[in-house]
Amino acid sequence: MQERTSTPILKIRASHRFHLNLKDIWEYRELLYFLAWRNIKIRYKQTALGAAWAILQPVLTMLVFTLLFGRLAKVPSDGIPYPVFALTALLPWQLFAFALTESSNSLVGSQNLITKVYFPRLVIPLSSILTGLVDFAISFCALVVMMIYYRVMPGKTVVWLPAFLLLALATALSIGLWLSALNVKYRDVRYTIPFMTQFWMLATPVAYSSSLIPEPWRRWYGLNPMAGVVEGFRWALLGTGNVGPLLWVSLAAVLLLLMGGLFYFRRTESTFADIV
Repeated sequence: MQERTSTPILKIRASHRFHLNLKDIWEYRELLYFLAWRNIKIRYKQTALGAAWAILQPVLTMLVFTLLFGRLAKVPSDGIPYPVFALTALLPWQLFAFALTESSNSLVGSQNLITKVYFPRLVIPLSSILTGLVDFAISFCALVVMMIYYRVMPGKTVVWLPAFLLLALATALSIGLWLSALNVKYRDVRYTIPFMTQFWMLATPVAYSSSLIPEPWRRWYGLNPMAGVVEGFRWALLGTGNVGPLLWVSLAAVLLLLMGGLFYFRRTESTFADIV
């Protein structure tokens, strides 16, 4: 008689304990890369202007801000030419807005993938956020040209720019984790995202400087994490402002939001394939 060979069976069960499990994310790093590359190709596929949109959006918005706030409202720009002042803030803001929108809708947009194969679901919002770095790199070239034109040269603080870029991505991820998980269960979440980003932009010092905020309230203004990101970008590139107290409050707010978002995402992750 032939001996029967038993086939090992791997059972995947939902964990009832919170753990980030970075090892799984590292093992699926190739999937993270391919999902991000897929998102980039879809974004620029069959577009007439292609990557030019990454420059047109912030530049046109900068022109409108310059006319309304720089020329008409005479908003102070800390001694920096207003076009450079506004564009320096628009780049991290548009990176954040794009990453937030894409990550919030990422799980619903990948429902066919989620229901058919197992992988760490955190890979999906992460890949959506990384996609925005391409637009940021392209639009950053426009900022460099603008700074050369106005003869605004960065100082030694420019070495901190990657740290503020990472903080912008962490801010988008912290909110995106909450909204992506909620969007799976409540599909009307996606309708609130455009309104939320517009309102959030008005509450962030993009068109104006945080120096307009009274000193006793400026530290608490950092509870808006993007306030610390935007002012940090201006400090790193233009050397303006005092980002110390505001930045630390923003950093603490991002860490709290990120920890809460990771906890909620991991807690609800096991139900995504059933209700997406």
